[in-house]
Amino acid sequence: MITFIEAFKKELADEVKETKRMLEKVPVDKYDWQPHPKSMKLGVLACHLAEIPDMIEKALLSDKWDFAEEEAWKPTVFKTNDELLAFFDNSVAKASAALEQSRDDLLQDKWKLCAGDITYLEMEKWEAVRHAFGQNSHHRAQLGVFLRLLDISIPGPYGPSADEM
Repeated sequence: MITFIEAFKKELADEVKETKRMLEKVPVDKYDWQPHPKSMKLGVLACHLAEIPDMIEKALLSDKWDFAEEEAWKPTVFKTNDELLAFFDNSVAKASAALEQSRDDLLQDKWKLCAGDITYLEMEKWEAVRHAFGQNSHHRAQLGVFLRLLDISIPGPYGPSADEM
């Protein structure tokens, strides 16, 4: 039987491959495009998707992620798709390193996502890692819709997409 940490490592490796395939499709010249005024811009969504592995690092190596203790979030603006992919690779490397340092017995420790006195999430560390994987799937699918609306072919993460058939 494998440990939870080993399972998370495998899941991260699998999801990274599929997320990278999607991020490779993001056209830099369309970063300011958005399908609706209430939607994120394409570049903001791509940046957010690329940084989601940071949540795994934060969940495993600390007891909270307090936005009030950091500078206000600003999406990184990439001049090239290679910069976006390098940013993603760096985020994945930090998540992978955190997994290497972690043990299953720490996964039931409490963790909180907050901004000062405002709590967004409070859960056990294992749940925060699972939440990061859920966020990855959600925002990757959202990116797929954005790309489809721009008539850009998309890869199928768990089997061929309509573009690959």
